[in-house]
Amino acid sequence: MEEEFQLLTTTRYDPTLTSLRWNDDLDGPSPYFLLPYHCERLKDAAKQHGWDIWGAYAYQHFKHAVVDTVSKQLVGKSEDPPALRIRILLHRNGETQITAIPLEATFNDDPFLYARRSDVDEVPQQSHSPINVYVDKEPTGPSLFTATKTTARRVYEKARQRNNLLPLTTPAGRCQEVLLHNHEGLIMETSIFNIACKRGGRWITPSSTSGCLPGVARRWLLENGRIVEDAECALTVANIKTGELVLLFNGVQGCRLGMIHDADGIN
Repeated sequence: MEEEFQLLTTTRYDPTLTSLRWNDDLDGPSPYFLLPYHCERLKDAAKQHGWDIWGAYAYQHFKHAVVDTVSKQLVGKSEDPPALRIRILLHRNGETQITAIPLEATFNDDPFLYARRSDVDEVPQQSHSPINVYVDKEPTGPSLFTATKTTARRVYEKARQRNNLLPLTTPAGRCQEVLLHNHEGLIMETSIFNIACKRGGRWITPSSTSGCLPGVARRWLLENGRIVEDAECALTVANIKTGELVLLFNGVQGCRLGMIHDADGIN
């Protein structure tokens, strides 16, 4: 049995997003990264966990709570507001808890830029250094807690620990990721990113049947044809190669590049 937990989603406030038409919501340009998708994620997860709180999550109510939190955080800030990481917890009784903390920088380009390119064979100049992705030493069993995002994250914490990765709370730890895979050898995801691998000139992401989290960035990329789902069950630890560049993505950072390490010998 899992301990008491909350449903979780994490998004981003970033003024740069208002210039990107694909991020518009029902009210027009939005500085909140894929905010309607985050609301729908919580609704869907509540249903999967059997929480009867659907009526509490109309989108406008949800957005008002997020905007109110961000407005309070930005009071007294300069004319150039910072980017913020917004963490939203949904409790079993329908109550929400929203926090916003500053990020180091705003987006300086379209956060899904890398997903437009299937020809990435080396790290482009002037990009972030790739995140080092280490193939997990042990398989992970899929469950409702890998298929939905919650505060019950022991499976991810244990995966990082057994592969000797530094904590995500440290700068060095945020440059390291562990690649989870199930008992059939199918790739799932990393501890905070969904993943896609380049196969046949396309970015291929693990099927939700692998047990991976169907994240909000993954959903947008699939719906807009930037990535395709692994219908052939071809993404296995057996065909991931050390040094391979992969696409990582989530609802705060958008797309990042990763590089596979220590994949040899994984069965």
